[in-house]
Amino acid sequence: MEPVRVLTAIAAPMIRANIDTDIIIPSREMKSVSKTGLAAGLFAGWRYTAIGGRDPNPEFVLNQPAYAGTRILLGGENFGCGSSREHAVWALHEYGIRAVIAPSFAPIFFGNCVRNGIVPVVLAATYIAMLESFVQADPQTNHITVDLERCEVRAAEVQRYPFKIEAEARDMLLEGLDAIDLTLKSRAEIANFQARDKLLRPWIYLETITQ
Repeated sequence: MEPVRVLTAIAAPMIRANIDTDIIIPSREMKSVSKTGLAAGLFAGWRYTAIGGRDPNPEFVLNQPAYAGTRILLGGENFGCGSSREHAVWALHEYGIRAVIAPSFAPIFFGNCVRNGIVPVVLAATYIAMLESFVQADPQTNHITVDLERCEVRAAEVQRYPFKIEAEARDMLLEGLDAIDLTLKSRAEIANFQARDKLLRPWIYLETITQ
């Protein structure tokens, strides 16, 4: 997984409450269990003029030239609610999104972001509104920075907003670790435990049983 440390990029405002996983990627767009091939279906219900079609809706924010190259989304309350489908995060990642800033997230979606290299930033709605105003003035120039090392969102020099994220989630994102990689960081402690346990319960570690 690609580490995310300091991300400075174009941000697109999508300030709507309860953007659920079926909006992020409708079930009809999920053709397989693969992590690839999903970007075209991202926000398909909003992004295209007709269901199942591929004609861009010019009013949708990600289709507007000013937001070409978006890597950060500004969202509303309860972002990623609905079903637990991980395809929603896979589609965002394949499209190029590396951070979502919202007042709150559905817990499963939040966890899926962390496990797939997308930084979920919880920030007050008033701050997000300020970021939105800053971005809309000139999206291609007015970039937003998500600094996971300092746990801070910045816009120009005057807007600095700290955010909190659990240490384990932060480490996974900073180091590009999945759940298995995170566990393997403790391989020395695991080996020590097994050595002690083997002395206490040797029968657990028998490779063969003599009959």
